[in-house]
Amino acid sequence: MKEVKIYSTSTCHYCEMAKEYFKANNVPYIEYNVGTDAEKRQEMINMTHQLGVPVIVVGDTAIVGFQESKVAELLAA
Repeated sequence: MKEVKIYSTSTCHYCEMAKEYFKANNVPYIEYNVGTDAEKRQEMINMTHQLGVPVIVVGDTAIVGFQESKVAELLAA
């Protein structure tokens, strides 16, 4: 299975939806709270050139926002 990372904040509704999706589908993930972790926030900005969350990384592909169909497609690939 591909490594899954999510860059999120504690107040982001879409971040919570993404994490619930991962849990419901038994997808292990690494979470980075960019609201409290300046180093990971900068890493996310360098990757996406913006501040929007969630940023979900599946393998080598980054998605800005929670798009369930796109996440499922990347997990299945």
